[in-house]
Amino acid sequence: MLYPLLLCAGAAALYFYVREKLRAYTLKAVFLKALVSVLFVSVAVYGAAASSARGAASSLTPFVILGLLCGLLGDVWLDLKYVYPADSAVFTYAGFLSFGVGHVLFIAGMLLGCCPAGKPLYAVLPVLLAVLLSIGNSLMEKPMKLSYGKMKPTVILYGALLFSPVLLSGSLALYFRWQFLSLNLFFAGAVLFALSDLILSGTYFGTGEKKNSAIVLNYLTYYPAQFLIASSLLFLP
Repeated sequence: MLYPLLLCAGAAALYFYVREKLRAYTLKAVFLKALVSVLFVSVAVYGAAASSARGAASSLTPFVILGLLCGLLGDVWLDLKYVYPADSAVFTYAGFLSFGVGHVLFIAGMLLGCCPAGKPLYAVLPVLLAVLLSIGNSLMEKPMKLSYGKMKPTVILYGALLFSPVLLSGSLALYFRWQFLSLNLFFAGAVLFALSDLILSGTYFGTGEKKNSAIVLNYLTYYPAQFLIASSLLFLP
């Protein structure tokens, strides 16, 4: 019963956050955003406890919870950059660092908790492909009307970390023939996470007009992503 209540509370908090964010960049918006993030972390903690109670356990669990906590921190830092524009660069780097560490934790959790023994290619190839995708994305900077500036090395590194959980979870889900709902939910969440960041890159680095529709679309992909990843712990095999 608690699980759907947490999801409903998350949806309500997200609505009020987006409404406030579109009105103005305020500390109130930061607090509301932090509340939504606390709720997806709560879903993960509840899911881990529920799975443990029925005897399901995975070394993936602590890595997912810690990764989501890093996401919570990243959410706060990246909104504070608008509230305190004089320190925008500091908060932007802090946000990238927080989310980057979160992706590393997701990768480590899948490698330790989901990767089949004696099948290293299912882990190595996705990570290598993620690096190539990130480099390719950086080469499309001008066609996509983006300007990374001095943050380009950071963007390339972050992109590799962003794409790795997507491709790794997809590779492992494919190996297990999509039998495990937990892994499938994580994969779906990782895909939405990557989509949200690709949308966000236009907001942060785009040279054209910043549109409210892009801001809304970013949150309508990012938060479902985090709630899906958190929900994966409820369905551990």
